[in-house]
Amino acid sequence: MAPTVSVIVPTYNRADALPRTIESVLSQTLKSLELIIIDDASEDDTEDVVASYDDDRIQFVQHNTNMGASAARNTGIERADGEYIAFLDSDDVWLPTKLEKQVLTLELRSDDWVAAYCEAETVHPGGQNPLVKWVTKLVSRRNKTEGAEGGKELIGPILSDDLHTSAGSSLLVKSDVVRAIDGFDESFTRFQDPEFLIRVLKHGKLACVNEPLLLRYETGSPPADAVAEADEHFRRTFAEEIERLERQGIDVTGAHHYILARQYLNEGQLRTGFRYLRHARRPELRQLPGLLLNVYSGLREHV
Repeated sequence: MAPTVSVIVPTYNRADALPRTIESVLSQTLKSLELIIIDDASEDDTEDVVASYDDDRIQFVQHNTNMGASAARNTGIERADGEYIAFLDSDDVWLPTKLEKQVLTLELRSDDWVAAYCEAETVHPGGQNPLVKWVTKLVSRRNKTEGAEGGKELIGPILSDDLHTSAGSSLLVKSDVVRAIDGFDESFTRFQDPEFLIRVLKHGKLACVNEPLLLRYETGSPPADAVAEADEHFRRTFAEEIERLERQGIDVTGAHHYILARQYLNEGQLRTGFRYLRHARRPELRQLPGLLLNVYSGLREHV
């Protein structure tokens, strides 16, 4: 029989973290699953790590060359036989009831509901400075946005950076929808998760399981220049939607300038950061401590 859920895990040089991810999938209370691990041409012991698991639900596929996470996910989609497809990054962890509760949520609703996500908690493997921890909790985006449900009306909050679903590790989608939208856009090296989710929302509604069933491991941020390049591609892709939203008074471009301002300030490129900040959407009061922390981190780069 075909599995209920196909779990797709792209990985690259994460042999040390991959076991906790694999074990969190194999320990799911929903047992009707297949785990498809796509090794995107790793240079470490990834193959040996996967081979150490004796479970016929695991499929292991290797790319000969590094093609990126979007291509790796598409390789997994091609091999998936499940009624649903779930995505998980190779350093994150699911709690045991994650898939069971998401599948049940969708099965209890009408056919309009095609995907589900869940709440997430962030794990800092090396610990976290108490001040940073307090500020992070204070400015947590989950306080405002996490838990939203609906259809196309969610596209605006996603584009304006007001709705975060941790889609790369939380999302469960009906497989026929994943194939109808042709999987992931391989031109995206970053922002591929919200780009994919926006196209899902054009086919149906997104539900939420309001429990923290995902542990996201903090692994650092990419260079600010790389984020800026990817952000431009993301906004160019959805230029028509952004123009429509901005005619309605939603400052999508300003929201993205704020994202980039924080990236550059945190990296110590203060002049570039403040230039983006001048054109950014005005931060809310709850965001100010986080912004100040970015400035502080950037100033330390010059000491």
